[in-house]
Amino acid sequence: MYFKKAGRHNTADVIKIVANYTEKNNIKHVVVASKTGSTAEKLLSNNLKIICVTYHVGFYEPGEDTLTPQRRLELERKEIKVLTTTHLMAGLDRACRLKFSGIYPAEIIAATLRMFGQGTKVGIEVAGMALDAGLIPYGEEVVAVAGSGNGADTAVSLIPAHSNYFFDTKITEIICKPRDFEQH
Repeated sequence: MYFKKAGRHNTADVIKIVANYTEKNNIKHVVVASKTGSTAEKLLSNNLKIICVTYHVGFYEPGEDTLTPQRRLELERKEIKVLTTTHLMAGLDRACRLKFSGIYPAEIIAATLRMFGQGTKVGIEVAGMALDAGLIPYGEEVVAVAGSGNGADTAVSLIPAHSNYFFDTKITEIICKPRDFEQH
Protein backbone atom coordinates (compact mmCIF):
# COMPACT_ATOMS: atom_id res chain seq x y z
CA MET A 1 0.00 0.00 0.00
CA TYR A 2 1.34 3.40 -0.90
CA PHE A 3 -0.04 6.57 0.63
CA LYS A 4 -0.07 9.73 -1.47
CA LYS A 5 1.52 11.89 1.24
CA ALA A 6 3.48 11.27 4.45
CA GLY A 7 1.95 12.12 7.80
CA ARG A 8 -0.18 11.27 10.80
CA HIS A 9 -3.39 11.24 8.76
CA ASN A 10 -2.32 7.74 7.60
CA THR A 11 -2.18 6.30 11.14
CA ALA A 12 -5.61 4.64 11.16
CA ASP A 13 -4.92 2.99 7.80
CA VAL A 14 -1.49 1.80 8.97
CA ILE A 15 -3.08 0.22 12.06
CA LYS A 16 -5.64 -1.68 9.91
CA ILE A 17 -2.99 -2.78 7.41
CA VAL A 18 -0.65 -3.99 10.18
CA ALA A 19 -3.48 -5.85 11.95
CA ASN A 20 -4.35 -7.69 8.72
CA TYR A 21 -0.71 -8.34 7.79
CA THR A 22 0.29 -9.74 11.18
CA GLU A 23 -2.75 -12.00 11.32
CA LYS A 24 -2.26 -13.28 7.77
CA ASN A 25 1.47 -13.90 8.32
CA ASN A 26 1.26 -15.15 11.93
CA ILE A 27 3.55 -12.39 13.21
CA LYS A 28 3.33 -11.88 16.97
CA HIS A 29 5.57 -8.85 17.68
CA VAL A 30 5.14 -5.27 16.52
CA VAL A 31 7.73 -2.61 17.31
CA VAL A 32 6.27 0.90 17.23
CA ALA A 33 8.21 4.15 17.18
CA SER A 34 6.09 6.46 19.30
CA LYS A 35 6.75 9.67 21.18
CA THR A 36 3.71 9.31 23.46
CA GLY A 37 2.67 5.67 23.05
CA SER A 38 -0.68 6.51 21.45
CA THR A 39 0.12 4.74 18.16
CA ALA A 40 1.30 1.67 20.09
CA GLU A 41 -1.97 1.62 22.06
CA LYS A 42 -3.99 1.50 18.85
CA LEU A 43 -2.54 -1.94 18.05
CA LEU A 44 -3.56 -3.50 21.38
CA SER A 45 -6.81 -5.10 20.26
CA ASN A 46 -5.01 -7.25 17.73
CA ASN A 47 -3.56 -9.87 20.15
CA LEU A 48 0.00 -8.73 19.46
CA LYS A 49 3.01 -8.21 21.67
CA ILE A 50 3.66 -4.48 21.35
CA ILE A 51 7.00 -2.81 21.98
CA CYS A 52 6.92 1.00 22.07
CA VAL A 53 10.27 2.64 21.31
CA THR A 54 10.44 6.27 22.39
CA TYR A 55 12.95 9.07 21.95
CA HIS A 56 15.97 8.79 24.21
CA VAL A 57 16.01 10.96 27.32
CA GLY A 58 17.52 14.31 26.36
CA PHE A 59 16.41 14.14 22.69
CA TYR A 60 14.76 17.57 22.91
CA GLU A 61 16.27 19.00 26.09
CA PRO A 62 18.96 17.64 28.45
CA GLY A 63 17.39 15.37 31.04
CA GLU A 64 13.91 15.60 29.49
CA ASP A 65 11.96 12.38 28.80
CA THR A 66 9.12 12.51 26.25
CA LEU A 67 7.14 10.04 28.40
CA THR A 68 6.11 10.99 31.91
CA PRO A 69 6.49 8.28 34.54
CA GLN A 70 2.68 8.12 34.75
CA ARG A 71 2.33 7.60 30.99
CA ARG A 72 5.04 4.92 30.98
CA LEU A 73 3.19 3.11 33.78
CA GLU A 74 -0.13 3.35 31.86
CA LEU A 75 1.47 1.70 28.82
CA GLU A 76 3.18 -1.00 30.86
CA ARG A 77 -0.11 -1.78 32.67
CA LYS A 78 -1.59 -2.43 29.22
CA GLU A 79 1.30 -4.87 28.63
CA ILE A 80 3.04 -2.59 26.15
CA LYS A 81 6.79 -2.87 26.69
CA VAL A 82 8.46 0.55 26.57
CA LEU A 83 12.04 1.10 25.42
CA THR A 84 13.79 4.42 25.90
CA THR A 85 17.42 4.25 24.81
CA THR A 86 20.06 5.76 22.56
CA HIS A 87 19.00 5.71 18.93
CA LEU A 88 20.79 3.09 16.90
CA MET A 89 21.75 5.45 14.06
CA ALA A 90 22.65 8.47 16.17
CA GLY A 91 24.52 8.28 19.45
CA LEU A 92 28.24 8.93 19.24
CA ASP A 93 28.30 9.55 15.48
CA ARG A 94 25.83 12.42 15.90
CA ALA A 95 27.83 13.79 18.82
CA CYS A 96 30.97 13.80 16.64
CA ARG A 97 29.12 15.51 13.77
CA LEU A 98 27.69 18.18 16.05
CA LYS A 99 31.04 18.80 17.76
CA PHE A 100 33.51 18.42 14.88
CA SER A 101 31.41 18.57 11.68
CA GLY A 102 31.70 15.93 9.00
CA ILE A 103 29.74 12.77 8.34
CA TYR A 104 30.10 9.38 9.99
CA PRO A 105 29.12 5.79 9.05
CA ALA A 106 25.87 5.52 11.04
CA GLU A 107 24.67 8.79 9.51
CA ILE A 108 25.47 7.53 6.01
CA ILE A 109 23.42 4.39 6.72
CA ALA A 110 20.55 6.51 8.07
CA ALA A 111 20.62 8.84 5.06
CA THR A 112 20.57 5.85 2.70
CA LEU A 113 17.56 4.32 4.45
CA ARG A 114 15.77 7.70 4.37
CA MET A 115 15.76 7.37 0.58
CA PHE A 116 12.85 4.97 1.24
CA GLY A 117 11.27 7.51 3.64
CA GLN A 118 11.80 8.58 7.23
CA GLY A 119 9.37 5.96 8.51
CA THR A 120 11.27 3.14 6.79
CA LYS A 121 14.54 4.26 8.35
CA VAL A 122 12.99 4.65 11.80
CA GLY A 123 11.17 1.32 11.59
CA ILE A 124 14.38 -0.57 10.80
CA GLU A 125 16.19 1.36 13.52
CA VAL A 126 13.67 0.73 16.32
CA ALA A 127 13.42 -2.98 15.47
CA GLY A 128 17.20 -3.29 15.96
CA MET A 129 16.99 -1.32 19.20
CA ALA A 130 14.21 -3.59 20.51
CA LEU A 131 16.24 -6.68 19.58
CA ASP A 132 19.35 -5.31 21.33
CA ALA A 133 17.23 -4.69 24.45
CA GLY A 134 15.94 -8.28 24.40
CA LEU A 135 12.33 -7.17 23.92
CA ILE A 136 11.74 -9.22 20.75
CA PRO A 137 13.01 -12.70 19.90
CA TYR A 138 16.17 -13.12 17.85
CA GLY A 139 15.68 -14.52 14.34
CA GLU A 140 11.93 -13.93 14.24
CA GLU A 141 10.11 -11.80 11.70
CA VAL A 142 8.48 -8.74 13.26
CA VAL A 143 6.62 -5.70 11.97
CA ALA A 144 7.97 -2.22 12.66
CA VAL A 145 5.63 0.78 12.55
CA ALA A 146 6.94 4.33 12.28
CA GLY A 147 6.20 7.68 10.72
CA SER A 148 7.52 10.89 9.30
CA GLY A 149 7.05 12.97 12.44
CA ASN A 150 3.84 12.37 14.37
CA GLY A 151 1.61 9.34 13.92
CA ALA A 152 2.37 6.45 11.61
CA ASP A 153 2.66 6.24 7.83
CA THR A 154 5.02 3.28 7.39
CA ALA A 155 5.10 -0.41 8.27
CA VAL A 156 7.98 -2.76 7.45
CA SER A 157 8.24 -6.50 7.95
CA LEU A 158 11.78 -7.57 8.83
CA ILE A 159 14.06 -9.91 10.68
CA PRO A 160 16.25 -7.46 12.59
CA ALA A 161 19.86 -8.11 13.51
CA HIS A 162 21.68 -6.96 16.61
CA SER A 163 23.43 -3.62 16.12
CA ASN A 164 26.86 -5.23 15.98
CA TYR A 165 25.59 -7.29 12.99
CA PHE A 166 23.28 -4.61 11.57
CA PHE A 167 23.95 -5.55 7.94
CA ASP A 168 22.47 -9.01 8.56
CA THR A 169 19.04 -7.36 8.91
CA LYS A 170 16.57 -8.82 6.41
CA ILE A 171 13.78 -6.57 5.18
CA THR A 172 11.13 -9.04 4.08
CA GLU A 173 8.50 -6.59 2.92
CA ILE A 174 7.64 -2.91 2.91
CA ILE A 175 3.99 -3.21 3.91
CA CYS A 176 3.01 0.43 3.47
CA LYS A 177 4.72 3.78 3.10
CA PRO A 178 4.13 7.23 1.65
CA ARG A 179 5.05 7.80 -1.99
CA ASP A 180 5.73 11.48 -1.45
CA PHE A 181 7.90 12.48 1.50
CA GLU A 182 10.48 15.07 2.43
CA GLN A 183 14.10 14.11 2.97
CA HIS A 184 15.41 15.14 6.40
